[in-house]
Amino acid sequence: MAVTTPPASAPASPQAYTYAAHRKRRFKRPDFLHLYTVLLMVYLVIPLAVMILFGFNNTHGRYNLKWDGFTLNWYRNLFAIGQLTSALKISLLIAVLVMIVTTVMGTLMAYAIHRYKFAGKGVLNTILVLNISSSSVVIGASLLSLFVAWNVALGQFTIFAAQVMFSIPYAVITVRARLAVLDPAIEEAAQDLGATPLATFFKVTLPQLVPGIMGAAMLTFALSIDDFVTTSFVSGTTLTFPLWVYGSTREGTPPQVNVIGTLIFGIGLIVAIISGVIKERRDKARLRLING
Repeated sequence: MAVTTPPASAPASPQAYTYAAHRKRRFKRPDFLHLYTVLLMVYLVIPLAVMILFGFNNTHGRYNLKWDGFTLNWYRNLFAIGQLTSALKISLLIAVLVMIVTTVMGTLMAYAIHRYKFAGKGVLNTILVLNISSSSVVIGASLLSLFVAWNVALGQFTIFAAQVMFSIPYAVITVRARLAVLDPAIEEAAQDLGATPLATFFKVTLPQLVPGIMGAAMLTFALSIDDFVTTSFVSGTTLTFPLWVYGSTREGTPPQVNVIGTLIFGIGLIVAIISGVIKERRDKARLRLING
């Protein structure tokens, strides 16, 4: 009976071969994914960089399109244009009110959808998705028809109502994303220890929802202060910051617009950095507590 002798060296497994080939190809050719990511980031940053740069432009004409030297004059005279200042105040006031109302309503709605079963839950989810996917032109035209049919005077109230309407779905989705990662056993443990459902919500659930609530608040504030299309339908004679900027392009956008945009962007960036630092410290504290 013939005895077969195994080869001296068995071939590598397909898995090992694939991994080795992958590493070989990785070092032989450039990583196009990283290159694509860098180019995309540059593309996104260029408009912001231009806005920040031309806020320091010492322009002498109507159009702030040519670099004429460095100056801080526009920061010193930020509120020199009365109509621009008034439009900015209106936008900030409406944005703060929209943020508060939408965040509260969105948080409660997200909690109800995530935790409870009720008639019409599927229809409500569909309406939220349709609201996000609908065109701003369609929403603006529909709201304008509704306000005119009900004889509602167009102005700050209609702007506020319209922005709350289209911002609620974003707040709901943001808070639901946070609810999805929470452990319901923590709430059950609190109730087993004698906490009422209301006490459990305010003392256990709500503190864990803070990151999602803060995210919803910042998102709805940005959507409100940035909205142009829907607001243009229901504003009447009221001028918000985006509407004033659009109207000023016919005669030349003043440098103060770039300064205001830079300040809004800077405040948002600072808030995001602070939130990230707080989250990182909380995560480190949890790890220290778990590891003893």
